[in-house]
Amino acid sequence: MKKFVQNFDIPCYDTDASWRLKPASFMNLAQEAAGLHAVHLGFGYDDLIVKNTAWILSRVKICFLDTPKWRDNITLTTWHKGLERLFYLRDFVITDSEGKERVKATTSWLVLNLETRRLVRDPQLMEEGTVCTENAMETSADKVVMPKDIEPTLALQHTVAYSDVDMNAHTNNAMYMQWAMDAVDYETASQKPVKEVTINFNHETKAGDLVSIYKASVEKEDGLHVYVEGKVNDASAFTVDILF
Repeated sequence: MKKFVQNFDIPCYDTDASWRLKPASFMNLAQEAAGLHAVHLGFGYDDLIVKNTAWILSRVKICFLDTPKWRDNITLTTWHKGLERLFYLRDFVITDSEGKERVKATTSWLVLNLETRRLVRDPQLMEEGTVCTENAMETSADKVVMPKDIEPTLALQHTVAYSDVDMNAHTNNAMYMQWAMDAVDYETASQKPVKEVTINFNHETKAGDLVSIYKASVEKEDGLHVYVEGKVNDASAFTVDILF
């Protein structure tokens, strides 16, 4: 099974005040689908942990073509595209009941040795027959850098707590996206649809860490870009480019 497919209705708790699927909610749906598919293909959590290794999400790019809303029936499809340099690539597409693409995304993953904290590059990790070379998006997620000509402002500070932490005892990737959206002014975040998101995960955070979250807004030809960066003791934990 080169592609993994799930069908469900968008629940109310995954939507915002405009009834749209939240970016963080998409990331939660995507990571669960990725994990289930990896298990089926033989390189899931249980397969890697015996070697003291684990999947680490490094970059994500999401394009919201027509964001699904509460009660919409959607189909989420994912597949992995194999190894590109250090990154293992996995794509996602959400379609509606008529087959129209509503969301598409590409993700870049790393394999980390949990003891040495070093990256593992293993071309034999996946069987060749499991790779699907189809592209949901033509290019991989880019590196996100805060604008050099704009001084970012401190939007909020957040202490990593119980609700942020996942089964690996560090902050779940979707929470970074949630913090980024919380850094955007409420009127923009709740009323303007997100067109595109690119997020980089630069360094893990754990319970008790104080994350200072900065933002800078730039109007460009394609819309309003809100850049968000979270730092712990001046070290970058994540960077996001949100296009409204």
